[in-house]
Amino acid sequence: MATYLGVDLGATTVRAVVGDRAGRIAGSHSAATPQGPTGVAVTEAVLETVREACADAGVSPGAVVAVGIGTIGPLDPSAGAVVGPPNLPDDVERIHLRGPLETLCSTGRITLHNDAAAAALGERFFGDGPENLVYLTVSTGIGAGAVVDGHVLSGWDGNAAEMGHLTVDPDPETGRPCGCGGTGHWEAYCSGANVPGYARDLHAGAATSLPLDDPDLDAADVFGAAGEDAFASRVVERIGRWNAVGVAALVHTYAPRTVVVGGGVARNHPDHVLDPVRERLPDLVATTVPTIRLTAFGDAAVVKGALASAITGGAR
Repeated sequence: MATYLGVDLGATTVRAVVGDRAGRIAGSHSAATPQGPTGVAVTEAVLETVREACADAGVSPGAVVAVGIGTIGPLDPSAGAVVGPPNLPDDVERIHLRGPLETLCSTGRITLHNDAAAAALGERFFGDGPENLVYLTVSTGIGAGAVVDGHVLSGWDGNAAEMGHLTVDPDPETGRPCGCGGTGHWEAYCSGANVPGYARDLHAGAATSLPLDDPDLDAADVFGAAGEDAFASRVVERIGRWNAVGVAALVHTYAPRTVVVGGGVARNHPDHVLDPVRERLPDLVATTVPTIRLTAFGDAAVVKGALASAITGGAR
């Protein structure tokens, strides 16, 4: 039986699964993504996660036929690496993936996608998604992967559909700084890493129960207070607006029949993430309004997509 490996490198978690051609999972493992001190530590964590997943499946890494990788970006496909990931510390400049995995698994059959493109492939392969779909992840960062007429878009440099860096506020005076160095990007307002900062930016002395001075304030705190705290409700309403603007751009760009949404922020707060998009989208798009739904694969969407990429060679 042929053995395939799927790897998901996220800003907070590394996952790996071992499965057969039908997608049946024989082994898996996950671990926290190191926040440095360099990209070498992240690469080593990926390799260790793969070893543990293979051990769980009762196979050696050398038994793997092909590897699919879904990862945070930006990507350098020629080097098989991630370069300057905005949601990891600045010292994590380059994370090598293809070469080390080729060595560990003794195979040259390795495909590399950004995480959302991998998840889009998984929705097609395992979820029987339509030939035209977008996978949107709202998590630590924001990203997208597009399948157009049955083909997963990669772009010449592997970085197609980096929609988290869509500019939603072009004014350099008012646009929030993004981890990539730009300003006014969708991710700077609505990603899990940036919601607390956005709440602090909007606060102008309004009464609120949110502990805005607490460095441990997170997106879950802000969403959780909405409905009971007027200020938190206003922040979440603004986030809903920005998300709708971003999804409208996705619709106009890729004309999907379905937008599948994943990522921890969306999965844990669908009423505050998906519902405002559904409500606002008909007024924002000039074309057909797609179905908006959560992924059925939960936090395994990317790693299942990576497994699908290994099985198909990334072609479907």
